[in-house]
Amino acid sequence: MKSSNRGGASKDWVSPNGEADRRSSAEHGPERRRRVWWSVVYGNFKPRRRAPQRRVDDAGFQAPDWHSAHLLAVAIGILLLSAADAFMTVTLLAGGAVEVNPVMAAVVYKSTGLFAILKMTMTGVGVTLMVFLARYRFMRLIRVEAVIYGLFAVYAALLGYEYWMLQELIIIPGL
Repeated sequence: MKSSNRGGASKDWVSPNGEADRRSSAEHGPERRRRVWWSVVYGNFKPRRRAPQRRVDDAGFQAPDWHSAHLLAVAIGILLLSAADAFMTVTLLAGGAVEVNPVMAAVVYKSTGLFAILKMTMTGVGVTLMVFLARYRFMRLIRVEAVIYGLFAVYAALLGYEYWMLQELIIIPGL
């Protein structure tokens, strides 16, 4: 059987006559695997993984380093809607409404500041996790990206409902 190497020179990492590895030779500069901090800083500004591997079965979980810009807009929108929801919830509770979420009810009646911090933290962590997993499927049925858009729509509907409740509770002039 003939060798596929037609040029005659070996293309292995270590040549047969005992020369050094070509990645650390003088003509190629220092070995790039030894520059850890440079790689971390460079990788923050020039990410390489923009999508998961094509061969998903060959490797475990791998999230991309680069996410779509529209996910940032939706994530910020969800966080803003969550903050508005917290404000409207406290306003409605001051007007006599009752919190129906048992987890938040335990917190909101003790401290509104703790309620706001807990609500924004839970929402922020959840949204960050969903953006991180946006290209994957939830229960192999629906993409997490679609869940993010659904959450945005649910928050918008919830704010509409709270606004309607606020109009019924408090008569606002000019509305």
